[in-house]
Amino acid sequence: MNSNNLIKIREKLSSGQVPIGTHCQVGEPIVTDILCNCGFDFLWLDSEHSPVDKRDINIQIITTRGSGLAPFVRVPWNDPVLVKPILEMGPAAIIFPFIRTVEDAKNAVSSCKYPPDGVRGFGPIKANNYSTMEGNQYLEMSKKEPWVILQIEHIDGVNNLAEMIKIEGVDSVVVGPNDLSGSIGLLGQTRHPEVLKLLDKIAETCNTAGFPFGASIGWNDENIRDWIKRKVKWLCVDSDISYLVNGGRNTYNKIRELVT
Repeated sequence: MNSNNLIKIREKLSSGQVPIGTHCQVGEPIVTDILCNCGFDFLWLDSEHSPVDKRDINIQIITTRGSGLAPFVRVPWNDPVLVKPILEMGPAAIIFPFIRTVEDAKNAVSSCKYPPDGVRGFGPIKANNYSTMEGNQYLEMSKKEPWVILQIEHIDGVNNLAEMIKIEGVDSVVVGPNDLSGSIGLLGQTRHPEVLKLLDKIAETCNTAGFPFGASIGWNDENIRDWIKRKVKWLCVDSDISYLVNGGRNTYNKIRELVT
């Protein structure tokens, strides 16, 4: 496994640059490969909401790493049984959805760490380059990679954020605005003043602690500008599905104008 993919992300963060990624939900390796050639720093491979299976994720990780990008994988839930096989594929980061409590955060870290620091079982496959990596070298690398990223998408997560980011082994958090808005009865109203207050609070909490945070959003100029003002450290914007839909619609609409 080539850890340089994540090193590049760390170097950008250290120099004040904002790493940029996009969401992959189709699960088709060719689509993933195409996006690897678009200039992104990482790809968010989604197994929470998409129909992809473990084999799809594995091929996408190989494709992404082979192109020099960092594969971030969002797992379906904060469950060691679901996380374990993904870890063996060698992702650069694991994104845990719907983290609400300090206990949730500790469980996420524990899932990704070998004993005595966690409960991860030992059975690396791609993670140690199919056993071609020297054992001690791999174990040292496993302490730093993959990143453990907590997704903050509930009001409880916002209220407990200051304590969660103090937990050893938590590397970053990422905001999920849609579910966060739903947790206060405003689903989809991500520009509502009450939701914006929560987003500002997340940024303030992380910035005060010097802790890196990201945002997972669709394409919207106003939202992106707001996150930059909040000093977001990394951004994951839009998705392969959006590119296909928008590209298809634009082509159809322009041709329809010409033939009408």
